[in-house]
Amino acid sequence: MKKAIISLSGGLDSTTCLAWSINKGYKCFAVTFDYGQRHIKEIKAAKNVSNFYNVPLVEIKLKFPWLEVSSLVNPDKKIPDLKYKDIISGRIPSTYVPARNLVFTSILASYADSIAADFIVLGPNAIDYSGYPDCRPEFYEQLGKAIKLGTRNKNIKILTPIINLSKSEIVKLAYKLNAPLKYTWSCYCGDKKPCGRCDSCKLRAKGFKEAGVIDPAL
Repeated sequence: MKKAIISLSGGLDSTTCLAWSINKGYKCFAVTFDYGQRHIKEIKAAKNVSNFYNVPLVEIKLKFPWLEVSSLVNPDKKIPDLKYKDIISGRIPSTYVPARNLVFTSILASYADSIAADFIVLGPNAIDYSGYPDCRPEFYEQLGKAIKLGTRNKNIKILTPIINLSKSEIVKLAYKLNAPLKYTWSCYCGDKKPCGRCDSCKLRAKGFKEAGVIDPAL
């Protein structure tokens, strides 16, 4: 059985990727990150999702003080409330966390190398996204090459199964795979309910609307 390390944030995209990996028959190991983000609701969501699938979850805590340049980390900075056309404009928003996916993937590569895993499964999305430079296919193509050069296990491959899907296509895939979306949390804010105003909430809502299904997490 092939082994896969899953980056599990507890959101729609990463949960769909875990469901996809399980459907492929991979033996899965999940990792979630506490990097000082505004709230821990997504970490709780990751724990609920991993428990649902009975997949081992490792929580990694990072304390990089410079990440507070991001409004996703610094509570004194305002989370943007943008129109859809501005969200997908390609401009890098204040919620961008400097090189976050590069740091995360490097840690996942270390884990994969240590247990001779075959795959690192990630949930970046280049269609409906907020302009993050580390969500593009070319970034992961080059990162995959670097991992092959810098690890003992030369067979590790980065898989990005939803990178070319729209949010509605991701929702449809999640439903097809019976992913436990009721446990997921995508909102950048940590209130009792999703704010409905941040980029992530708006993209998620649009995806469910276009897929013609109700969001079970609401």
